[in-house]
Amino acid sequence: METVNASSFKATCLALLKKVKRTGQPILVTLRGEPIAQVVPAEVSEKKQDWLGSAVGSGKILGDIVSLPGVQWEVTGN
Repeated sequence: METVNASSFKATCLALLKKVKRTGQPILVTLRGEPIAQVVPAEVSEKKQDWLGSAVGSGKILGDIVSLPGVQWEVTGN
């Protein structure tokens, strides 16, 4: 595992993040020789799920959805 001190990590953060993504190898970030963080590649799901249609089949209509008992609808012509 590659080790980088915090000041070097700060100066080259984007390049190091791209390296972790490309190689899949984690990087250990240290401050005065003490480990403070570990940068690891993100776990990415193979199938991206679109939110459109994601609730299909999850609902159930149990009766008339237009008529409500005791409620009268009024139409105004504005």
